Amino acid sequence: MPQRLHLVFGGELVSPEKNVFRDVTRIHIVGMFPNYETAYLAWKAEAQRTVDNAHMRYFIANIHRLSEETSPGSETEAMTT
Repeated sequence: MPQRLHLVFGGELVSPEKNVFRDVTRIHIVGMFPNYETAYLAWKAEAQRTVDNAHMRYFIANIHRLSEETSPGSETEAMTT
Protein backbone atom coordinates (compact mmCIF):
# COMPACT_ATOMS: atom_id res chain seq x y z
CA MET A 1 0.00 0.00 0.00
CA PRO A 2 1.46 3.42 -0.95
CA GLN A 3 2.20 5.92 1.79
CA ARG A 4 -0.10 8.96 1.74
CA LEU A 5 1.87 11.83 3.28
CA HIS A 6 0.22 15.11 4.24
CA LEU A 7 1.98 18.41 4.99
CA VAL A 8 0.41 20.96 7.33
CA PHE A 9 1.63 24.54 6.92
CA GLY A 10 0.37 28.09 7.23
CA GLY A 11 1.09 31.70 7.83
CA GLU A 12 -0.15 35.24 7.52
CA LEU A 13 -1.93 36.14 4.28
CA VAL A 14 -1.86 39.47 2.46
CA SER A 15 -5.66 39.48 2.56
CA PRO A 16 -8.22 37.09 4.07
CA GLU A 17 -9.83 36.82 0.62
CA LYS A 18 -6.71 35.45 -1.13
CA ASN A 19 -4.35 32.55 -0.47
CA VAL A 20 -1.22 34.69 -0.89
CA PHE A 21 1.28 34.68 1.96
CA ARG A 22 2.52 38.04 3.23
CA ASP A 23 6.07 36.70 3.71
CA VAL A 24 6.90 33.23 2.40
CA THR A 25 10.08 33.14 4.49
CA ARG A 26 7.87 33.08 7.59
CA ILE A 27 5.61 30.17 6.60
CA HIS A 28 5.06 27.94 9.61
CA ILE A 29 5.68 24.28 8.77
CA VAL A 30 3.66 22.34 11.32
CA GLY A 31 4.84 18.96 10.07
CA MET A 32 4.45 15.94 7.83
CA PHE A 33 1.81 13.38 8.77
CA PRO A 34 1.25 9.78 7.66
CA ASN A 35 -2.49 10.14 7.06
CA TYR A 36 -5.21 12.72 6.65
CA GLU A 37 -6.69 12.14 10.11
CA THR A 38 -3.52 13.13 12.00
CA ALA A 39 -2.88 16.00 9.58
CA TYR A 40 -6.41 17.27 10.18
CA LEU A 41 -5.92 17.23 13.95
CA ALA A 42 -2.68 19.23 13.59
CA TRP A 43 -4.35 21.66 11.17
CA LYS A 44 -7.31 22.13 13.51
CA ALA A 45 -5.05 22.82 16.51
CA GLU A 46 -3.12 25.52 14.61
CA ALA A 47 -6.28 27.05 13.13
CA GLN A 48 -7.86 27.27 16.58
CA ARG A 49 -4.66 28.68 18.10
CA THR A 50 -4.68 31.54 15.56
CA VAL A 51 -8.45 32.06 15.29
CA ASP A 52 -8.22 35.70 16.47
CA ASN A 53 -6.08 36.70 13.48
CA ALA A 54 -8.23 36.78 10.32
CA HIS A 55 -5.11 36.89 8.15
CA MET A 56 -3.71 33.57 9.44
CA ARG A 57 -4.47 30.43 7.43
CA TYR A 58 -3.31 26.85 7.67
CA PHE A 59 -3.50 24.29 4.89
CA ILE A 60 -3.19 20.55 4.40
CA ALA A 61 -1.22 19.59 1.29
CA ASN A 62 -1.59 16.07 -0.02
CA ILE A 63 2.06 15.35 -0.83
CA HIS A 64 1.23 12.06 -2.52
CA ARG A 65 -0.76 13.99 -5.13
CA LEU A 66 2.19 16.07 -6.27
CA SER A 67 3.06 13.33 -8.74
CA GLU A 68 -0.38 13.95 -10.29
CA GLU A 69 0.34 17.66 -10.73
CA THR A 70 0.14 17.47 -14.53
CA SER A 71 -3.21 15.69 -14.47
CA PRO A 72 -6.23 17.91 -15.18
CA GLY A 73 -8.07 18.87 -12.00
CA SER A 74 -5.44 17.61 -9.57
CA GLU A 75 -5.81 18.58 -5.91
CA THR A 76 -2.57 20.59 -6.03
CA GLU A 77 -4.17 22.85 -8.63
CA ALA A 78 -6.92 23.82 -6.16
CA MET A 79 -4.37 25.29 -3.73
CA THR A 80 -3.30 27.97 -6.23
CA THR A 81 -6.71 29.60 -6.67
